[in-house]
Amino acid sequence: MSTLRAVVRQVRWNQKTYWRNPAAAGFTFAFPLLFLVVFIAINGNDTVDLTGGRVKFAQFYVPAIIGFGLISACYTNLGFAVTTLRERRILKRVRGTPLSPIVYLTGLIVNAAVVSLILSALVIALGILVYGITFPDHYVGLMVAIVVGAFCFSALGLAVSTFVPNEDAAPAIINFVLFPLLFISGTFGPISSDSTLSKIATVFPMQHLNKLMVRVFNPFAAGTAIHSTDIAVLVLWAIIGATVAARRFRWEPTRA
Repeated sequence: MSTLRAVVRQVRWNQKTYWRNPAAAGFTFAFPLLFLVVFIAINGNDTVDLTGGRVKFAQFYVPAIIGFGLISACYTNLGFAVTTLRERRILKRVRGTPLSPIVYLTGLIVNAAVVSLILSALVIALGILVYGITFPDHYVGLMVAIVVGAFCFSALGLAVSTFVPNEDAAPAIINFVLFPLLFISGTFGPISSDSTLSKIATVFPMQHLNKLMVRVFNPFAAGTAIHSTDIAVLVLWAIIGATVAARRFRWEPTRA
């Protein structure tokens, strides 16, 4: 069997496993959608400055929530999943089978990317149908942002799982790293680019994913709305995450 066919087969199996746990799957989709509804209800009459003009809050917030959903699917869920698989000795058993470790891990990453694509589609549909946002036909920009963002945060999800000592500690450690950066990156509301927090956030990938998504939905943006600097930062963090994961990844639980 070719490597590509093996990966496709593994992704199909991961998808079946994922949807067989409707509670976990439902929470993955419900959490970003809940944020979208609540924050637009609070700020629905506000307008936001984008490059080229002002737009209603929903036009800014829908792409921000797409980015948040992508991070939840690829970083948070993947970090939880890998930690759980390791500590329950499932990774150890997989390591002892003929299945290639690369194929197995690739299947997990692509499965997370598929979930992020579905979630992005749901958020966009809700934004257009319920909140009347417009999508300015930046299809290439949207796909590039989702694909690059998915693999960046998947790599970081694998990396952070190597620092989690056990399954019980996973939620606290993974979210402790994530949520402060989400807030200072403007995920839950505009942050002044001149502020100290915003300048700190420029070092991390969350702000750059937000910028990509907001540009894609900016009705005043021309072309693909892609900014090379944001892509470069995401790729750099993907390399950092992959390097850390490759050096530290282990297939056996922390405690035998």
